[in-house]
Amino acid sequence: MTQSPGNLGPRDYVAPVTDRSRNEADVTTAVASSQLTAADRCDRCGAQAYLRVELQSGGELLFCAHHAREHGDKLKKIAVNVVDETHKLTNTPASAPDQEH
Repeated sequence: MTQSPGNLGPRDYVAPVTDRSRNEADVTTAVASSQLTAADRCDRCGAQAYLRVELQSGGELLFCAHHAREHGDKLKKIAVNVVDETHKLTNTPASAPDQEH
């Protein structure tokens, strides 16, 4: 599923760039190969990261969902791969059992 630039949605994954002349990564839905953990932190604000951007230069950037949306257009232009796990934010956690009094 192709998304418009800067509009990375749940479970989106930017596949490797196949047309280098275009210099922009394609957005498709796929299973991420490298999962993020709670220890991965946003490079902008320190919140938990839900997006890993692998750069054409070989480095990587981590972003929370807020900063991923804010910088989505620019990120897609410099990305080789993007692992987006923002779908984890919409999962409802299991209810805790009622406490006995």
